[in-house]
Amino acid sequence: MVEINFDKGAGLLPAIVQDYETKEVLMLAYMNRLSWQHTLTTGKATFWSRSRKALWVKGESSGHFQNVREIRIDCDSDTILLLVDQVGGAACHTGYRSCFHRRLSGEELETIGEKVFDPEDVYKK
Repeated sequence: MVEINFDKGAGLLPAIVQDYETKEVLMLAYMNRLSWQHTLTTGKATFWSRSRKALWVKGESSGHFQNVREIRIDCDSDTILLLVDQVGGAACHTGYRSCFHRRLSGEELETIGEKVFDPEDVYKK
């Protein structure tokens, strides 16, 4: 069994999500033991929502699931890297492919990504 050091992060570890093919960084989230086990069991990227304090399967609301193709663990066993197939073309809840769709330009943030979907259409409440 792979030993992940969840104690080091007070039970939550950063999980970097990267596109399997392009290697583009899509997002960062957090995993606990429960989300780690769920990811291993289902093959779907699953995280711990710090705001909702609940398990969160990426794509459960939007249909934009992340199918895990490979998992890497850093040298200290306290950071997880998920290489995924991004279903639906977008990882960001704001409609962009990557959550990292803005870059610092001087003292301003410049949008460098294109929207893949309209969040109001996807997250109808």
